[in-house]
Amino acid sequence: MIYIIYTLIGNLVMDSQSTAFLSHKTDLRDSFRLPVWLSVMYVHVVFACLAMLTGAINFSGRILTNNRKLHRFNGYVYIISVFIVTLSSGYMAPHSTGGKIVSIAFNMVNLFWPAMTIIALIQVRRKQFNKHRKWMIRSYLFCFTNLFIHLITFVCNNGLGMIYVTSYTIGVYGAIVLNFIIAEYIIRFIFRKTVNIQ
Repeated sequence: MIYIIYTLIGNLVMDSQSTAFLSHKTDLRDSFRLPVWLSVMYVHVVFACLAMLTGAINFSGRILTNNRKLHRFNGYVYIISVFIVTLSSGYMAPHSTGGKIVSIAFNMVNLFWPAMTIIALIQVRRKQFNKHRKWMIRSYLFCFTNLFIHLITFVCNNGLGMIYVTSYTIGVYGAIVLNFIIAEYIIRFIFRKTVNIQ
């Protein structure tokens, strides 16, 4: 909740024109239109936060046990949010800080994040609940992509003295790898233990 509030205030109130973030962009395409980009960015941020919130709520065992209708409704809100986030990201990807190599990374995420989410939906429709939860863990970790990008970028830029564009590029690819590693760690070591306990 703290990160969601921080993200919303930071992007929609404190720096609603994304001045700090845009200052790092170089060689923007002729197709870049600030008002349109900002509108898409607002949609992207709001639905990314909604995906993070609804995803977290749906990992609650209490809600799953006591209110399956809420769990199901919340799940569909999460799926819609993921698709809106990836569609808006698809628009912004060509204008990514770091150029084409970073744009490719974001477009990869825009393909396999929804794919993992749809697989999770298919698994629950087949009543394969353990598989559904595993794929939801993989999907949900991608809600933290932006957080990991900024953490890695900060370490590289401020801690190691790398230039911002290089730091951001490392941050993007590092975040993707980190998402997969953390998800698989949770599935293999934490989720397995909770299943065994139950």
